[in-house]
Amino acid sequence: MRLGVLDVGSNTVHLLVVDAHRGAHPWPAHSEKAVLRLAEQIGPDGALTDAGADALVKAVATAKEAAAGLDADDLMAFATSAVRDATNSSEVLARVRDEAGVRLEVLSGADEARMTFLAVRRWFGWSAGRLLVLDIGGGSLEIAAGIDEEPDAAVSLPLGAGRLTRDRLRVSPDSAAPPSAELVEELRAYVDGRLDKVVEQLTEVGWDRPVATSKTFRTLARLAGAAPSGAGLWVRRQLTRSGLRQVLGFIRHIPPAQLVELEGVSVGRAHQLLAGAVVAEAVMRRLDVDALDVCPWALREGVILRRLDQLAPM
Repeated sequence: MRLGVLDVGSNTVHLLVVDAHRGAHPWPAHSEKAVLRLAEQIGPDGALTDAGADALVKAVATAKEAAAGLDADDLMAFATSAVRDATNSSEVLARVRDEAGVRLEVLSGADEARMTFLAVRRWFGWSAGRLLVLDIGGGSLEIAAGIDEEPDAAVSLPLGAGRLTRDRLRVSPDSAAPPSAELVEELRAYVDGRLDKVVEQLTEVGWDRPVATSKTFRTLARLAGAAPSGAGLWVRRQLTRSGLRQVLGFIRHIPPAQLVELEGVSVGRAHQLLAGAVVAEAVMRRLDVDALDVCPWALREGVILRRLDQLAPM
């Protein structure tokens, strides 16, 4: 069957259409995204702005039309941190339903962590042993660990790269100067403080193989010397803590407007890279992880795999 999954994230609205059946590898047939940066369009009152809601409705309607044009048998649509945490979430969801004709399921942070964990488990298989899975999104950080397909621990923290860029570093895509050293150190201390309550829990679960997913980790790995995306899905990519520290050491001195000139850095996320690097370094340091394997599968693939598992055997 042909499945469409619409991921309304904190940075992008991403449509992925795959050809798949139960027990098989889901093969991508189409992928398109709109960069909305919803995490940065939350007003002082915590509500998604009218402009952000307008852009969301338009992007979802476009994605629905594309999925129909590709003869998708089913469209699974979900929203994560930015919509979940907005104080006007119910109003925004109603607009999307009424104006775009799509009913968005709002995933909890723990569900994000669980489905991402499932995707990583299927990618690496049982031989990976106990997994630790890290995912830095635009609005939140998800961490999961365990031995089975359902993790023993699944947590979500408000440490997304977009959220922290907006609230803590206060820079925009066209900022001509990097954040001050003082702001970066304040961010580091804030992230460490938020991690305090989960480090012991995760350490008790333990892991054999630490893994990272998400665009943020893939970009940081590329800057640290990992193979480019053009090398294909099957190439092993890693991010070491020493390599990450080197990346963090030089990007903190580069204005956001110039980060896009670095190979592998996308225009839509360049200004969020520093905040993402601070979170990545803090998590690796606090969990004493020396190196992460980078997994190309993440939340969207987890949602698809869970849907396929629910299908009755042919």
